[in-house]
Amino acid sequence: MHPGDDLASAAASGNTDRVRMLIQNGVGVNCVNRFGRTPLQVMMMGSTTVAQLLLVSGADPNVADTLTGTTPLHDAARTGFLDTVKILVKFHACPNTRDNMMCRPIDLAIKSGHNDVVEFLHTL
Repeated sequence: MHPGDDLASAAASGNTDRVRMLIQNGVGVNCVNRFGRTPLQVMMMGSTTVAQLLLVSGADPNVADTLTGTTPLHDAARTGFLDTVKILVKFHACPNTRDNMMCRPIDLAIKSGHNDVVEFLHTL
């Protein structure tokens, strides 16, 4: 098993208690799973407690997916999770980063019809 798989799996399933335990046991918040993705990249976007825990523990919100160029902010904006978008921005996620298709997070929110996310990102 790859060292980052446990933490990534816990983040992806929104299991805050397991994420906390793994971090307390020394698993690095920026470690990658066997697919080369960090826990923040694979986290359940609607789980603001997991996002907050990872970010407070030092997770980098600007790590881009090597295939698509998307960041966690792109993913949260595309899926319409405003609370997660706000937490990522609070922890310095760059709202102007472009993915491989030259889209910013706000562009993905517009395409997906998430007007509340668009309004928030427009204020930045």
